[in-house]
Amino acid sequence: MDGSSLATSDILSRMTIKAIIFDLGGVLLRTADFSPRDRLAARLGMNRHKLEQFIFGGESGDQAQRGEITVREHWEVLRKRINYSPEEFQALLDQFFARDELDHELVDYIRTLHKSYKTALLSNAWNDLRKTLHERWDIEGLFDEMVISAEVKMVKPDPRIYHLALTRLGVQAGEAIFIDDIAENVEAARNEGLLAIQYRDTHKTLEELSHYLPVG
Repeated sequence: MDGSSLATSDILSRMTIKAIIFDLGGVLLRTADFSPRDRLAARLGMNRHKLEQFIFGGESGDQAQRGEITVREHWEVLRKRINYSPEEFQALLDQFFARDELDHELVDYIRTLHKSYKTALLSNAWNDLRKTLHERWDIEGLFDEMVISAEVKMVKPDPRIYHLALTRLGVQAGEAIFIDDIAENVEAARNEGLLAIQYRDTHKTLEELSHYLPVG
């Protein structure tokens, strides 16, 4: 650890951490193999980056994350844009998300953390996330609270969504650690007084957490 990290560790050692808050996409859930997306993008005459922007972004994607429309309405906007039948578009979605996988090492670590700390999920996501978590991954029991942007009508890095997560957990900002892969979201959390870690890979994240959270 460098000097600044040691200083952070020293400060934190004098704090009482009560809660750890995790992002989902890019942290707990990641794409293990991009080849299905690459093939799909080529079929649509675009690269993977453009395809991912198409699926997640745009006005309707942002509206769905803010809970202004449902994810089904978002899909319908996209389906009409490329003139696919409902069946063709569902096959497209199945291929796009086929290799999204949970990080089981990190999930197991959270299960251990949950014995001693409050845990939460804080995700910019559509209104179907709870259903998907239950039906596909069955990990709701990992978390004391799930703050989903479409449900609360706020998205990271809006400061209000961090305070909502803290309120639901019943902790102060200085008692919580937040983990996200997006630098802007991490910085926003720090600005609100949380300790925040930018996820880059699981090994580094667990190593950094281990300095702060002795589990045993």
